[in-house]
Amino acid sequence: MTTTTISRSRQPRPAPQAAPAGERVFGLSLEHGPLAPATARHAAQPILEAWGLDEDQVYDLLLVISELVTNAVTHALPPVVLHLHATADDTGHVRVHVSDGGPQTTAGWAATRPDDEHGRGATIVTALAEHTGTDIDGLIDHWADLTAA
Repeated sequence: MTTTTISRSRQPRPAPQAAPAGERVFGLSLEHGPLAPATARHAAQPILEAWGLDEDQVYDLLLVISELVTNAVTHALPPVVLHLHATADDTGHVRVHVSDGGPQTTAGWAATRPDDEHGRGATIVTALAEHTGTDIDGLIDHWADLTAA
C-alpha cells in the first residue's frame, strides 16, 4: 500500500505517490464542503479513462467516489482525501478509498437538506462494490473494491 501525504490545503491537488511497477495510484486532497464530490469526479474521470477502463466501469467508479466523498463531507471532519489504486495483477480491481478526520460532533451543512435527498449512499456503494470496509489508522478510511477487468 502506498503512503499518501495529506495536506490541509484548501485547494485540491494531487498527492505525491509512488507505486510498484504496473500499479496505478492517484490521490487528491479535497476541500471539506459541498463542492468536494464534483471536484473528485472531475479529477478522477480522466485518470480512470487513462487507465483503460470502459465507460460503464468509469461510471460505476465515479458513482462510488461521489458517494464516499459525500459521506465524508457530510458526516466527518476534515481533511478529506480521495485515493484510487488499480492492481498490477490480473484481478482487475480498482480500490476507491476516502480518508477523513473522523465523525463530526455537530451537524454539518448537509443537515439542512431534506430527508429525501440523502441516506442511500451506503446502499449504492455496497451494490456496486465487491468488497467495502473501513480502516482506522489516525484518519478514518472508507473503501470499496470494484472489478475493472
